[in-house]
Amino acid sequence: NEPERDLYTRFAAILKSNTQFFDVLVGYFRSSGFFKMYEALETVDKIRILVGLNADRFTVKIIDKATHETRVAAISTADGKEIIASEVEREFETASSSAEVEKGVRIFLDWLKSGKLEMRMFTEAPIHAKVYIMRKDQSKVPDTFGSVITGSSNFSEAGLINNLEFNVELKDYPDVKFALDKFEELWAKSTDIRDTYIDAVEQNTW
Repeated sequence: NEPERDLYTRFAAILKSNTQFFDVLVGYFRSSGFFKMYEALETVDKIRILVGLNADRFTVKIIDKATHETRVAAISTADGKEIIASEVEREFETASSSAEVEKGVRIFLDWLKSGKLEMRMFTEAPIHAKVYIMRKDQSKVPDTFGSVITGSSNFSEAGLINNLEFNVELKDYPDVKFALDKFEELWAKSTDIRDTYIDAVEQNTW
């Protein structure tokens, strides 16, 4: 992220150019930062966001006696949803209470309710990857499959614009397909948190 060369600007350019599907795999997601992206996402047919818990302090760490290494045990679905809800509340305690942020969050919730946006969590292990997969509308650009961006940026305002981040964009079909296949594997093992997110925002935040 540098002036006129940040991830937000690159996303906006790609998403507005006949992108049909947008898949996100991140350690954490900030809905109050979503207002930065929703205009670029309006023409995208389907958005899927798969999050880790970003909550190492909540996880149970156990010692593998065979290797003497520390590893993290899986979290139950119920515990995972409780963590997600508490993280949403904590986020909004410090989020800007502006009309612009509120509008973005309301659109985010509307898209969750309509099915345009799906959101799930992965609880089997912490997620540290940051992967963004954008696939084109093949009826409009049949010669272009899409692109994948991966690097250090989480899907937050800080990750998109403010922090010193490093990301790379890959456009070759094998690279995009490999990322998509891995995303699908994790998505199939994940848990829907649509209602958890909606309830947390509507009932427990401003």
